[in-house]
Amino acid sequence: MRISGSIWILTGLLGANCALGGADDAASRFRDLYTREWTWRETQFPGENEETANRPPADHLPKVDPATQQSRENYWTGVLGELATIDENALSDEDRVNYEVYRNQIEVLREDQRLREWEMPLNSDTTFWTNLGFAARRPMATEESYHRYLAMLADVPRYFTEQIANMRSGLQRGFSVPRVTLAGRDQSITEIIDAPGETNLFYQPFVRMPAGIGADSQANLRAEALQTIRTVVIPAYVNLLEFMRKDYMRRARVPLAAEALPDGKAYYRARIHEFTTLDRDPDAIHALGLKEVATIREQMQEAIAQSGFTGSFAEFLKFLRTDPKFYPKSAEELLMRAAWIAKRVDGKIGQYIGTLPRNRFGIEPVPADLAPFYTAGRGGKNTYLVNTYDLPSRALYSLTALTLHESSPGHSLQISIAAEHEGLPQFRRFTYISAYGEGWALYSEYLGLEMGLYDTPYDRFGYLNYQMWRACRLVVDTGIHHLHWSRQQAQDYLRDNTALSEHEIETEIDRYIGWPGQALSYYLGMMQIKEDRQKAEQALGPKFDIKAFHDAVLSLGSVPLPVLERRIDRYIANGGQ
Repeated sequence: MRISGSIWILTGLLGANCALGGADDAASRFRDLYTREWTWRETQFPGENEETANRPPADHLPKVDPATQQSRENYWTGVLGELATIDENALSDEDRVNYEVYRNQIEVLREDQRLREWEMPLNSDTTFWTNLGFAARRPMATEESYHRYLAMLADVPRYFTEQIANMRSGLQRGFSVPRVTLAGRDQSITEIIDAPGETNLFYQPFVRMPAGIGADSQANLRAEALQTIRTVVIPAYVNLLEFMRKDYMRRARVPLAAEALPDGKAYYRARIHEFTTLDRDPDAIHALGLKEVATIREQMQEAIAQSGFTGSFAEFLKFLRTDPKFYPKSAEELLMRAAWIAKRVDGKIGQYIGTLPRNRFGIEPVPADLAPFYTAGRGGKNTYLVNTYDLPSRALYSLTALTLHESSPGHSLQISIAAEHEGLPQFRRFTYISAYGEGWALYSEYLGLEMGLYDTPYDRFGYLNYQMWRACRLVVDTGIHHLHWSRQQAQDYLRDNTALSEHEIETEIDRYIGWPGQALSYYLGMMQIKEDRQKAEQALGPKFDIKAFHDAVLSLGSVPLPVLERRIDRYIANGGQ
């Protein structure tokens, strides 16, 4: 707390002690608030996000009924009220960062409740029922873990019933995902129904069980699992499938734009703020996207010239999409190429980042039940998933950029560093802000240039193709949700400006249609990091150290972009330390 000179002279040491007491009181109240809320938050969503959960396996699924949803809105409203009574100026520099990050988190959580996002618990990319599959893929080490898992499976009917009721309420007020994005999404439901025995996804934890569990216990657990899947889980999926096919997929909205939803303009602006952490006008974002697309197009033309190709841009895209030499012959080839690229990064990463995580990630194919509508790859703390479905759509010239983005130095590395940063509170170690996380991952693709990983003109074009893809998202997302573009118009824009395959174009556009605002986070986040780096390089001159800059960025955990910018300003003011 700052005290004026005249008061300091009058009060002397007593004033100093009061100031320190006020600061201590503010810090203590703030710490108590976020610790209490985080503990409560962890109890609210058991069984969800088990892919990255920092807790024991759940023994039940979350309550999602309207009364519970209203209680969450009330709780987070109360947290914001209590937060407002804490003097931010009395906090330390580090706690001021915590305060701003935490306030943003709670505002987003409360706003999602106010907008009743829980009435639309799915999109073309992610659904509440496929998210359950991550619990089946989570390693289990003890007999207790298996009992908890079986108890969670027994809770599936209640959970699905509540989700279906919420979706019915959404339909009644015109709040649903667009109908066109639902085609084929029932496949992931039928795959559970059609596998009543040991091939069922939810039986997978029982295929290989820890040797420390006795043979009799293993046999009993396996028998209980088969019984639960056949008599509890599958009937719940049958009921869900009937609702989806006979009701939801027929009554879901026809218009694509988020702004066509109830209170749509405010809804889309809220989604922009949530995913970008910025208050940006969609028209301004659209104009920025058009400008960036034009700039990258010039760079792509240079890469085409370097390759020796003499045809037009459209002819080059056709060449890339159709020549078999650019595509893997087998799933194993794709996985091995990804592993080789990741290992090349291992040999260079120490030149660019000072503090590296202890955690190591593995490389696995995207599970078969997710693959048809999944992205080309996805990175988490422990696993880099590579999509081996439809190999003619998985271009090898894009694999370097994809691997840098999803594994190291992208998502897997960034998430691991945050999780291992014991100096950060839990709400910063184990949460994810899209603008920061996706911005860093897209910036990681750019680092591949400096690392010398794009070996050929085709690899460099692949990098630029991915940059173009994310710049196009600025145009397409705002085009769909603000300017009311058609699905065909959006697909044509990606088709004309990128070398993405037809399969990727269709799945990606449906993803943007069903997930308003999320596509904006990548390019805007990367631009912030690159602008911060340029500012630091210019200000520090020869004192600039690339490893120190990256450590300054990564040490924050996942934060809003304005917080990142102020952190780099302090890094510059401290002489690059």
